[in-house]
Amino acid sequence: MKSSTRVLSNLSLAIAISLSPLALHAEEAAKLSTEKERLSYSFGQKMGANFKKQGVELDMTQLTRGIEDALSGKQGPMTPAEVEKTMQEYQRAYFKRQAEFKNEAANKNLEAGKAFLAENAKKEGVKTLDNGLQYKVIKSGSGKTPGEKDYVSVHYRGTLIDGTEFDSSYKRGTPANFPVNGVIKGWTQALQKMKEGDKWMLYIPSDLGYGLRGSGQKIQANSTLVFEVELLTVKEKAK
Repeated sequence: MKSSTRVLSNLSLAIAISLSPLALHAEEAAKLSTEKERLSYSFGQKMGANFKKQGVELDMTQLTRGIEDALSGKQGPMTPAEVEKTMQEYQRAYFKRQAEFKNEAANKNLEAGKAFLAENAKKEGVKTLDNGLQYKVIKSGSGKTPGEKDYVSVHYRGTLIDGTEFDSSYKRGTPANFPVNGVIKGWTQALQKMKEGDKWMLYIPSDLGYGLRGSGQKIQANSTLVFEVELLTVKEKAK
């Protein structure tokens, strides 16, 4: 019930603040002169974009009617119980679609990852460990090798198998610092085989990465990941 109420409240808020702005044209929006008008239009743009992203199809006439009835306190064509039931049905359908999409994407990503790794294993210089982790040495160093509880400083670039970049310490201009056992399994294993000064390419199966949960918007469930990793320094053990 709490989840349903939260969805209802969020959607109601979105509808309430999206009404008037959605009817404005770009030329009219440029003429907004008061803070109230600008704020209203800004909320409308954000909420309208969110509705579009979620694939919500709305009848603007009934949307307007519902907002006006709510603001005036007028009893409309639906009782509060009917409104709640409608929102619960929407919620169930929405989450079902999301689950189906996630499962479809997860299965697709898993198969694509397996195919990628199978081909990648045939490439010169690529080594495959027993658990499926693959790596290729780009540059060899001669420094210390970290243990599981050590801290390391690294530069890295992460991509999906199609080349889509999702993270890069190089672009930020600052190395990343973290404990070896504080990252995904593929990283933890690979780092304990590297030396300071090493630069490796890592090819990480989904079960050694983020698995079914994925991470953020770009890393979907069961995504195989590719990293360029440069081990800069090994620091004192985590306490």
